[in-house]
Amino acid sequence: MWKYLIPLVVLASPVAAQDGPFSEGSEARSWNLAWEEPARFEATVVDMLCEVAGDCASECRTGRQLGLLRAADGVLTYPNKNNQGIFTGAAVDLAPFCGLEVEVDGLMIEDEYVGATNVYLVQMIREVGAEEWVTANGWTTAWAEEFPEAAAQEGRWYRNDPRVLALIEADGYLGTGETWEEAWEITR
Repeated sequence: MWKYLIPLVVLASPVAAQDGPFSEGSEARSWNLAWEEPARFEATVVDMLCEVAGDCASECRTGRQLGLLRAADGVLTYPNKNNQGIFTGAAVDLAPFCGLEVEVDGLMIEDEYVGATNVYLVQMIREVGAEEWVTANGWTTAWAEEFPEAAAQEGRWYRNDPRVLALIEADGYLGTGETWEEAWEITR
Protein backbone atom coordinates (compact mmCIF):
# COMPACT_ATOMS: atom_id res chain seq x y z
CA MET A 1 0.00 0.00 0.00
CA TRP A 2 2.87 2.43 0.77
CA LYS A 3 4.08 2.36 -2.82
CA TYR A 4 0.75 3.95 -3.81
CA LEU A 5 0.64 6.47 -0.99
CA ILE A 6 4.17 7.87 -1.34
CA PRO A 7 3.55 9.51 -4.77
CA LEU A 8 0.33 11.06 -3.41
CA VAL A 9 2.11 12.42 -0.35
CA VAL A 10 4.88 13.82 -2.54
CA LEU A 11 2.34 15.49 -4.83
CA ALA A 12 0.57 17.00 -1.83
CA SER A 13 3.67 18.28 -0.06
CA PRO A 14 3.88 22.07 0.09
CA VAL A 15 6.61 23.57 -2.04
CA ALA A 16 7.08 26.87 -3.73
CA ALA A 17 6.02 27.05 -7.37
CA GLN A 18 8.87 26.92 -9.85
CA ASP A 19 9.23 29.13 -12.88
CA GLY A 20 9.11 27.06 -16.04
CA PRO A 21 9.36 27.93 -19.73
CA PHE A 22 5.69 28.96 -19.91
CA SER A 23 5.51 30.85 -16.60
CA GLU A 24 5.77 34.36 -18.05
CA GLY A 25 2.48 36.24 -17.67
CA SER A 26 0.79 33.42 -15.81
CA GLU A 27 -1.66 34.39 -13.09
CA ALA A 28 -2.30 30.81 -12.00
CA ARG A 29 -2.82 30.26 -8.30
CA SER A 30 -0.33 27.97 -6.64
CA TRP A 31 -1.77 24.82 -5.12
CA ASN A 32 1.55 24.00 -3.42
CA LEU A 33 1.92 20.79 -5.41
CA ALA A 34 5.33 19.27 -5.86
CA TRP A 35 6.92 20.26 -9.17
CA GLU A 36 4.14 22.68 -10.09
CA GLU A 37 5.00 25.54 -12.43
CA PRO A 38 2.64 28.32 -13.46
CA ALA A 39 2.05 27.90 -17.19
CA ARG A 40 0.20 30.10 -19.64
CA PHE A 41 0.30 29.21 -23.32
CA GLU A 42 -1.67 29.05 -26.55
CA ALA A 43 -2.84 25.70 -27.84
CA THR A 44 -5.42 23.95 -29.95
CA VAL A 45 -7.97 21.90 -28.01
CA VAL A 46 -7.84 18.40 -29.49
CA ASP A 47 -9.57 15.07 -28.93
CA MET A 48 -6.89 12.82 -27.38
CA LEU A 49 -8.03 9.56 -29.00
CA CYS A 50 -8.17 11.23 -32.39
CA GLU A 51 -4.80 12.94 -31.93
CA VAL A 52 -2.94 9.94 -30.55
CA ALA A 53 -4.67 6.90 -32.06
CA GLY A 54 -6.47 8.30 -35.11
CA ASP A 55 -9.88 7.34 -33.66
CA CYS A 56 -11.70 10.43 -34.92
CA ALA A 57 -15.21 9.05 -35.58
CA SER A 58 -16.52 10.44 -32.28
CA GLU A 59 -14.16 13.38 -32.06
CA CYS A 60 -15.00 15.89 -29.31
CA ARG A 61 -18.17 14.10 -28.20
CA THR A 62 -19.19 13.94 -24.54
CA GLY A 63 -17.06 11.55 -22.54
CA ARG A 64 -13.94 11.91 -24.68
CA GLN A 65 -10.70 13.13 -23.09
CA LEU A 66 -9.44 16.38 -24.53
CA GLY A 67 -5.85 17.60 -24.81
CA LEU A 68 -3.95 20.80 -25.53
CA LEU A 69 -1.64 20.82 -28.56
CA ARG A 70 0.73 23.63 -27.55
CA ALA A 71 1.33 26.21 -30.30
CA ALA A 72 4.89 27.12 -29.26
CA ASP A 73 6.38 23.65 -29.67
CA GLY A 74 3.67 21.25 -30.89
CA VAL A 75 3.74 19.29 -27.61
CA LEU A 76 0.54 17.53 -26.56
CA THR A 77 -0.25 18.33 -22.93
CA TYR A 78 -2.68 16.39 -20.78
CA PRO A 79 -5.15 18.62 -18.88
CA ASN A 80 -6.13 16.18 -16.17
CA LYS A 81 -7.82 18.54 -13.71
CA ASN A 82 -9.85 21.71 -13.74
CA ASN A 83 -9.96 24.58 -11.25
CA GLN A 84 -12.20 22.85 -8.69
CA GLY A 85 -11.07 21.49 -5.37
CA ILE A 86 -12.80 18.13 -5.97
CA PHE A 87 -10.17 16.88 -8.47
CA THR A 88 -12.49 16.60 -11.42
CA GLY A 89 -11.41 16.47 -15.01
CA ALA A 90 -11.01 19.40 -17.34
CA ALA A 91 -12.79 17.89 -20.37
CA VAL A 92 -16.13 19.52 -19.49
CA ASP A 93 -14.48 22.95 -19.40
CA LEU A 94 -12.48 22.41 -22.59
CA ALA A 95 -15.31 20.82 -24.63
CA PRO A 96 -16.82 24.12 -25.87
CA PHE A 97 -13.39 24.97 -27.30
CA CYS A 98 -12.68 21.63 -29.04
CA GLY A 99 -10.92 22.30 -32.35
CA LEU A 100 -10.33 25.96 -31.48
CA GLU A 101 -7.14 27.85 -30.66
CA VAL A 102 -7.19 28.91 -27.02
CA GLU A 103 -5.02 30.47 -24.38
CA VAL A 104 -4.90 28.62 -21.08
CA ASP A 105 -3.52 29.50 -17.67
CA GLY A 106 -2.86 26.95 -14.99
CA LEU A 107 -0.21 24.77 -13.43
CA MET A 108 2.15 22.40 -15.24
CA ILE A 109 3.65 19.46 -13.42
CA GLU A 110 6.92 18.19 -14.82
CA ASP A 111 9.22 15.73 -13.12
CA GLU A 112 11.23 13.04 -14.81
CA TYR A 113 11.78 11.06 -11.59
CA VAL A 114 8.05 10.39 -11.02
CA GLY A 115 7.30 10.26 -14.74
CA ALA A 116 5.13 13.37 -14.80
CA THR A 117 5.41 14.96 -18.23
CA ASN A 118 3.18 17.74 -19.48
CA VAL A 119 0.53 17.13 -16.83
CA TYR A 120 -1.59 20.26 -16.81
CA LEU A 121 -4.09 21.61 -14.29
CA VAL A 122 -6.15 24.16 -16.20
CA GLN A 123 -7.56 27.08 -14.22
CA MET A 124 -8.59 29.57 -16.95
CA ILE A 125 -9.44 29.30 -20.67
CA ARG A 126 -10.18 31.81 -23.39
CA GLU A 127 -10.26 31.70 -27.17
CA VAL A 128 -7.17 33.32 -28.69
CA GLY A 129 -7.90 37.04 -29.10
CA ALA A 130 -10.77 37.08 -26.57
CA GLU A 131 -10.60 39.48 -23.64
CA GLU A 132 -12.54 37.54 -21.02
CA TRP A 133 -11.29 34.38 -19.37
CA VAL A 134 -13.58 31.45 -18.55
CA THR A 135 -12.84 29.87 -15.18
CA ALA A 136 -12.44 26.12 -15.55
CA ASN A 137 -14.93 25.12 -12.88
CA GLY A 138 -17.92 23.89 -14.85
CA TRP A 139 -17.80 20.23 -13.89
CA THR A 140 -20.09 20.38 -10.85
CA THR A 141 -22.81 22.30 -12.68
CA ALA A 142 -22.65 19.96 -15.69
CA TRP A 143 -22.79 16.92 -13.39
CA ALA A 144 -25.77 18.29 -11.44
CA GLU A 145 -27.65 18.97 -14.69
CA GLU A 146 -27.00 15.40 -15.88
CA PHE A 147 -27.85 13.75 -12.54
CA PRO A 148 -30.32 16.06 -10.71
CA GLU A 149 -31.56 13.34 -8.31
CA ALA A 150 -28.00 12.50 -7.24
CA ALA A 151 -27.12 16.19 -6.92
CA ALA A 152 -30.10 16.74 -4.61
CA GLN A 153 -28.80 14.17 -2.12
CA GLU A 154 -26.57 14.93 0.85
CA GLY A 155 -22.89 14.08 0.75
CA ARG A 156 -20.05 14.06 -1.70
CA TRP A 157 -20.89 13.72 -5.41
CA TYR A 158 -19.12 10.41 -5.94
CA ARG A 159 -21.12 8.73 -3.18
CA ASN A 160 -24.32 9.57 -5.09
CA ASP A 161 -23.18 9.35 -8.72
CA PRO A 162 -25.21 6.58 -10.42
CA ARG A 163 -22.22 5.65 -12.61
CA VAL A 164 -19.99 5.12 -9.57
CA LEU A 165 -22.70 3.19 -7.75
CA ALA A 166 -23.26 0.95 -10.81
CA LEU A 167 -19.54 0.14 -11.00
CA ILE A 168 -19.42 -0.75 -7.30
CA GLU A 169 -22.54 -2.89 -7.74
CA ALA A 170 -21.01 -4.71 -10.71
CA ASP A 171 -17.39 -5.08 -9.60
CA GLY A 172 -17.23 -4.15 -5.92
CA TYR A 173 -14.91 -1.62 -4.34
CA LEU A 174 -11.55 -1.43 -6.12
CA GLY A 175 -12.95 -3.61 -8.92
CA THR A 176 -12.12 -6.74 -6.98
CA GLY A 177 -15.65 -7.96 -6.37
CA GLU A 178 -15.37 -7.88 -2.60
CA THR A 179 -17.29 -5.77 -0.13
CA TRP A 180 -15.61 -2.54 0.94
CA GLU A 181 -14.55 -4.17 4.19
CA GLU A 182 -12.81 -7.01 2.32
CA ALA A 183 -11.26 -4.56 -0.15
CA TRP A 184 -9.92 -2.54 2.79
CA GLU A 185 -8.35 -5.64 4.30
CA ILE A 186 -6.66 -6.47 0.97
CA THR A 187 -4.94 -3.08 0.94
CA ARG A 188 -3.61 -3.36 4.50
